[in-house]
Amino acid sequence: MKLFQQLLVAGATVSFIAPIAAQASDVVNIEEMNSYARSQTKSSRIDSKTFINEVSEDIAKLKGRVDGLEAQQNNFEAGAFSGTTTMDGKAAMWIGGVDGGDEIGDTEAIETGYIYSMNLNTSFNGDDNLYIRLKAGDVGGTPTDAAGKNDTSIWDNKSTYHIETKDTDNSLKVDKIWYTTPIGENITAFVGPKIENYYMYITPSIYKPGALKSMKLGGNANFGASTDVGAGFKYETDGGFGFASNVVSKDADNAAGMLGKSDTNKWDTQLAYTTDKWHGSVTYSNQQNWSSHAYNATKQAAAMKSGDFTGYAFRGYWMPEDTGTATPEISVGYDIRSADDTVTSGTGKESDSYFVGLTWKDMFQADDRIGLAFTQPLKVTECNGTCTTAEVDPFVWEAYYSFRPNDSIEVRPAIFGGSDVYEDGDDIFGTVLTTVFKF
Repeated sequence: MKLFQQLLVAGATVSFIAPIAAQASDVVNIEEMNSYARSQTKSSRIDSKTFINEVSEDIAKLKGRVDGLEAQQNNFEAGAFSGTTTMDGKAAMWIGGVDGGDEIGDTEAIETGYIYSMNLNTSFNGDDNLYIRLKAGDVGGTPTDAAGKNDTSIWDNKSTYHIETKDTDNSLKVDKIWYTTPIGENITAFVGPKIENYYMYITPSIYKPGALKSMKLGGNANFGASTDVGAGFKYETDGGFGFASNVVSKDADNAAGMLGKSDTNKWDTQLAYTTDKWHGSVTYSNQQNWSSHAYNATKQAAAMKSGDFTGYAFRGYWMPEDTGTATPEISVGYDIRSADDTVTSGTGKESDSYFVGLTWKDMFQADDRIGLAFTQPLKVTECNGTCTTAEVDPFVWEAYYSFRPNDSIEVRPAIFGGSDVYEDGDDIFGTVLTTVFKF
């Protein structure tokens, strides 16, 4: 951000200096000084005091103008970005296709996508932070559903949802905004009109997906969230113990009201223990009218969205002492989701999901990464009435290699696939190449 400020100030300074330089040539005019000398008679001499006085007056005028320039520059800086504001950004582009895409209501054609985002962070007292993310993206066509997503693209649908996808139809919009501040030494509080639950957790997984969003957070089932009005806190001790609680409401900014009977909300509470090398946590999730994301759930499990639900998410990870060896980082997850007695008859009552992710770092060069992960999307295991559970046995996997040509660019080729990913017979295999630019 400092470089951006300096460039702005430098441009303004040059624009100020140009007219002053022109005026300075009038103030100290060498040609006029020569004419003055020639106009003197042979018997007269140049009065040095007179000359010095005139030049001194001219220099004083020039100095006054320079002082004025400095004052204007200071005023310019006062109206620029705060000295505690920083900005960074990211652009991601990808291209690929999915064999079997037509089986899940999409296409097998080669498709592309992109996102561009800017992150603004501002501190007001040195410890707090106001975070704003601006984001634009497109995966083809115009957004068609209420969530602003384009369901005609393979990259934002079901189990092929790309990890970077954001479809705004090329419009740059406010994507995230929230404020954090410490309370004492161990508590961090969050509040904002656009935040997701998982930003307020103690980090539950270290596996970084290479292609699929279903692999995020150790299996995006109970942790599946939505960007809405939210608040929460997390408590972390130096000994590794942690506790977090947060709520996100979809209807806090409309007539239904936050936490009302008609509100769609999700209240999560997490208990965790984290060391330098491993982590374990359990998260209790109280969900009201909250649907599971189709990108990591079967059709029947995704339909479990009317009524009250209870979820449990178990997470753990372990890191080896050294990177660059045959021993990978390991992330695991297991989710259970249950509906209460008010759930609609003929739909799922119980469902579960699991995840395993392996990561090898620094294998061929510094900062490269090999990732391998597989998950069972959220699957109905018990019905409320007449639904069936035996016909679908979902499974999704991905494998990728990530490397950096330099510190600011990441190239990530990946393959992925699965069986019964949404309904019985939905078998897919895909390839995608993703390039990320950070600045």
